[in-house]
Formats: sequence, C-alpha cells, structure tokens
Amino acid sequence: MHPLPPLPKQPPPPTQPPLLKQPPLLGQPRFRAFYAGRLVSLLGSSMAPVALAFAVLDASGSAHDLGVVLAVHMLPLLALLLVGGAVADRSSRRNVLVAAHLGSALTQGGVATLLLTGHYSLFPVAVLEFLNGALAAFTTPALRGVLPQLVDRSRLQQANSLLGTARNATKILGPSLSGVLVVAVGSGPAIAFDAFTYLLAAAFLARLTFPGENAVAGDTSAPPRKAAATTVLTDIRDGWTELRAIRWVWVGTLSFCLMNLAQTGTWQILGPQLTRQISGEATWGFVLSARGIGLLVSSLLMYRLVVRHLLRLGQLTSALAALPLLAIGARLPAPWLLAAAFVAGLGSAVTAVSWDTSLQEHVPPQVLSRVASYDDLLSYVAIPVGQLSVGPLAEACGAFHVAAAAGVVSAAAAILPLASRAVRRLPHARAAASETAPAAPGPAGAV
Repeated sequence: MHPLPPLPKQPPPPTQPPLLKQPPLLGQPRFRAFYAGRLVSLLGSSMAPVALAFAVLDASGSAHDLGVVLAVHMLPLLALLLVGGAVADRSSRRNVLVAAHLGSALTQGGVATLLLTGHYSLFPVAVLEFLNGALAAFTTPALRGVLPQLVDRSRLQQANSLLGTARNATKILGPSLSGVLVVAVGSGPAIAFDAFTYLLAAAFLARLTFPGENAVAGDTSAPPRKAAATTVLTDIRDGWTELRAIRWVWVGTLSFCLMNLAQTGTWQILGPQLTRQISGEATWGFVLSARGIGLLVSSLLMYRLVVRHLLRLGQLTSALAALPLLAIGARLPAPWLLAAAFVAGLGSAVTAVSWDTSLQEHVPPQVLSRVASYDDLLSYVAIPVGQLSVGPLAEACGAFHVAAAAGVVSAAAAILPLASRAVRRLPHARAAASETAPAAPGPAGAV
C-alpha cells in the first residue's frame, strides 16, 4: 500500500488583535473639562460652610442667624430636587449645569459683597442662600445624568473614582484652607473665592460637547429625549414610575434612607459629645481626619478594582459605616475608634462609587436624572428627621445606648438589600467588558 499523502497544513487559527489600551480618562478633552469644573467647584463648596459660618457669626454675633441661613439653604434643595431631575432629563444637562453654576456664582458673590461692604443683614443673606440651595437642586441630578454622556459605559467606575477622589480630597483640604483665609483676609474674601470657583466651573462646563444630547457615550441607540410635549409634573410622575419599576434601585434607595435616618444625625450630634467623654475633645478631630483619609484611599483604589457584581460589593461595604457608632456605643478607647473611622471611610467611598456607577450603567439615560433625584430626596429628607430625633432618644435611653442602637440599625439596613436577587446579581459593565475582551499580558481577572 502506498502511504497516504500527508494532510495539507492547516493555517493557524486567526488571532485576535490585542486589546488596545484605552487612553487615561484625564487625557480625554471632554472628561478633562468636566473634571476640572468639578474640582474647582468642589474646592469652593468645601470652603464655603466654614467661611459662611464665621461670616454670619462675626457680622451678627447670633447663632440664631446662622441656623436660619443654614436652614433656608437646605429647604429649597429638598423641595426642588424632583423638579431639577425632570428639567435635567428634558433639556440639555450641560446648559442646566452652566446656568446653575452661573447663578450660584451670583448668589455667593452677592453674599460676599454684603460682607465686604459692611452691609450684612439677615434677610438678604438668607434670600441669597435660599436661591443658592434652589440652584443646587438642579445641579445634583444633572451631574448624575451627564457623566454617561462623557465616558464609555465600561469606564464609568473609573470616572466616578476620579470624581470621588477629588470630592474627598477637597473635603480634607477645603475647610483648613478656608480657615486660613478667614484668619488672613476675612470671611468675605473667602466667600468671594467660592463665587469665583462657581464662575470658573461654569466656564469649564460650557466647553462640553456631546455627539447626541441624550446618548450615552458610544451608544447611538439611546432614544431622543422627549421634547416639551409633556409637563414637568408628568415627567416627575414618570420618574417615580421608573424608580418603582427597577427593583434594585428602590431597594437600595430605601436602604440609604434608613441608614441616613439612623446614622447621620447620631454621628453629627452624639459623635463629638461622646468622643469627648471617652477620650477628650482633640480626638474628634482625629476621628474625622481618619475617616477622610479612608475615603480618599478607597476612592483611589476603586480606579483599579474590577468586580463582577459591583452593587453587591457596595452594599456590603456600606455596613462598615456603622463601625464608629458601634465603637462609641461600646466606649472603646481612641485607637479603636480611629481604626473604625478609617475603615468606615474605606467602605463609604466604595459604596458611593458602586451606587453611582450602577445607576449610570443600568438606568435608562432619558430618566436617569429623575431617578437620581428621587434617590437623593429620599436619602436627604431622612437626615433632618434623624437629627431632630436623636436628642430626645438620647435623653430617654442614654446617649451611648442610642449610638450603639443606631450602629446596629444602620448595619442591618445596609445588609438587608442583599436578600434581593436583583441587588446581588446586578452585573457590572466594566467586569463584563474585561471578561469578553481578549486576554492581555499582566495580572487581570474580576473578583
């Protein structure tokens, strides 16, 4: 028998081109302009509370005046959040942001003018701060909705990480810088600087351009935003319908509402008081600094971390925010309290990045600002309720017992949403993109 001829050589299977390395987010002009605007605005906003507090106290000598000014800023923010979400979804988010920042520059500039010219009066300052709070109600939902228009869906986590880093860094730097400015040149110039940062931020945001005003970056399938065929009230109702229809969103929103109800007021009111009893007044400042460092470190780490179920991780880490209250309730010494505050900061930053990213990845872009406004409203409105409740509860049950109970309730509220499969199994776009992309050299893999 003649041997069979050798089989012809098969061509090697086609190899996929290696995954192209994406340029850094800050190397992209649109995101860089947005980030610059947010950075200067956050710096001014972190300085403003200290400057405003000293300005009102110095000019009036009245803690009552300061309470009025702070309250009239918060009330319109809560009252108009839903309107702000509807406006952001039915019009250009860039234009909303530019107009709101310009308005904030005018209101803060007005306060600074009254102080610098020696014409302080409670009524005009309160009116200007009321308008500033109203403008913030339009800014917050638009900021949540605009980011998916600027970056690819798979890079939203990285974008939120960078924004979180800026926010947490300015929280640490801003109050100290404001204090130095107040001592050096007075509170009026410090508030004038805040007005200038709003103006500069508006200039950066005005440079934003979008291929499609309602399209998520890279997604041309997004339907165009509805024109003014519907009323704002109808759009607000539609936003509530959308919130209720997405199970993981309303479960998570309810969780944050309960956490703020139990935790925020207790931390703000009982935290400094009980820490002073345990370890002295200086410890409270160190505790806040430890938490701030944890926030900053974690927001930096979130730029690299890739997980399959980002929302699940964020819900787990949100329970860590209860640790400082549990430590105070147990009367643990200062080193333990500092460690608890640092770990709480780590967990809180993960939660913030994971929640914002999940909303931006999975909520339809044409309703994102409205859904986000409901999320913000339900979270914010719980804070004053908790603040008003904590005093009477502490008198009736004991402050240390209330702190411990608040920690337990907050941790339970954080973990409870994990009973929902919709929360546990929500996929993360960045992990999905890394799993479907061709393998690249170096350490990789989602966890």
